[in-house]
Amino acid sequence: MLCLRRLVFALAGSLALAAPAFAGKLAIVIDDFGYRPQTENQVLAMPAEVSVAVLPNAPHAHEMATKAHNLGHEVLIHLPMAPLSKQPLEKDTLRPDMSSEEIARIIREAVNNVPYAIGMNNHMGSAMTSSLPGMQKVMAALAHYNLYFLDSMTIGNSQAMRAAAGTGVKVIKRKVFLDDTQNEADIRVQFNRAVALARRNGSAIAIGHPHPTTVRVLKQALYNLPPDITLVRASDLLNEPQTDTSTPNNAPSQIKPAAPRNPFRGVKLCKPKQQPEPVYADRFFAVISESVSASPVVSYFRHQWQGWSKRS
Repeated sequence: MLCLRRLVFALAGSLALAAPAFAGKLAIVIDDFGYRPQTENQVLAMPAEVSVAVLPNAPHAHEMATKAHNLGHEVLIHLPMAPLSKQPLEKDTLRPDMSSEEIARIIREAVNNVPYAIGMNNHMGSAMTSSLPGMQKVMAALAHYNLYFLDSMTIGNSQAMRAAAGTGVKVIKRKVFLDDTQNEADIRVQFNRAVALARRNGSAIAIGHPHPTTVRVLKQALYNLPPDITLVRASDLLNEPQTDTSTPNNAPSQIKPAAPRNPFRGVKLCKPKQQPEPVYADRFFAVISESVSASPVVSYFRHQWQGWSKRS
């Protein structure tokens, strides 16, 4: 019995020591850097594993990218891409109908505006990322800079992973948006959801924004991670298994215009639900007779005739 007890304790101790080796990996990326240095500086005070994505045409893009890099944070280009909804767009927003040369120019300028970037993710982009031809142009341009692509998954049928095939560009996917609302309780729920996904699947990427509420939640949550969850940079997940769940978004076939109607043909009649009963001649005349008898004219003369009969 004593030996068995020692064996159980030994196994439990081994499992406890082995647990960190199988910890879930959680990556946090904060988008929209370059507009609010005061709040963004609070993000940069967080653990260096928190990655930042910088809008290339933001007024403080170069400054904040450089500062993030110097403090050990991973830098991504947060490139604007066209959404399906109509809303104001950033300068040089990628659209599916742009030429390869135009997309290459925009990405080249973004790389120059955001120093030290090693990856890129999409700002909005539901229209662009759902276009396979559009994303193939993006991946061809990214391949020249050795950048990975973090798909923000702003649409379920994103073509990013499909478009990257054969280009050498690695694609990883966002699993959780932290701050769709600015309610701290909601942000905590989303953070805990990211933790649960990391624990269940081995890894998860959560994206947030430099809002004061998000910063407050992360300041507390990141320093109180469960022991089986490890905070990592986004690029640490490039070799994690990825599944492409997209379907090819083939262009819809053109609808053939309806042929003009022949003016000499009659209007097509609807088929009756049941065959009408045949009407024979005697029934036809009976119906005519009943209709005539009940007509106002016949009723009038019948009334006058009755009056004449009484006078006579």
